[in-house]
Amino acid sequence: MSPRKRRSHRCGRAPLLSPGRPPAAKRSELQRFWLGIAHGMPSEDAALAAGMSQPVGTRLFREAGGMAPAMFRSSAKPPSERYLSFAEREEIALLRVQGLSVQEVGRRIGRSASTISRELRRNAATRGGGLEYRASTAQWHAERSRRRPKEAKLALNSTLRAYVEERLAGSIAAPDGAVVAGPTVPWNGRRHGQRKPRR
Repeated sequence: MSPRKRRSHRCGRAPLLSPGRPPAAKRSELQRFWLGIAHGMPSEDAALAAGMSQPVGTRLFREAGGMAPAMFRSSAKPPSERYLSFAEREEIALLRVQGLSVQEVGRRIGRSASTISRELRRNAATRGGGLEYRASTAQWHAERSRRRPKEAKLALNSTLRAYVEERLAGSIAAPDGAVVAGPTVPWNGRRHGQRKPRR
């Protein structure tokens, strides 16, 4: 199949590199692990209580320096209800498999149809060439896009960066051939304008 005809190229998201090996523990398991650590449990016991193997718990504790990451501390704010939870994503996946429309899925889980449509478009599994929706893959996409600090769009997207550079330089032509002038700036080669003479 031609790359231009693949639906994954029309899903509105830049191509993703392979995430590689999946993480050893999910977010819910990590929360249970660090909660056990906060209650004074050894890392091996906390790992078993969270459903992980003992070596994974030892490695997590060692890599974090014995201190829970900010998102897993008891003082951390719970995720806002504005964002979809993993349980809601599982419900969306089940309802879509049953063939329900976007509007009906939104009514069932109490979300707007635009939220469901955006979720299906942004966080779908596109590596197979389609737009299949899986809750675990969608949760991975959502957590990846929520990470801070984010890399700038102009650093990631070479096409967008070239367009912005051409637009600023005034070298973009309209369909009728007229050159679109770039913005006028009050400086030339200096970030804050010409330096004023000292008195």
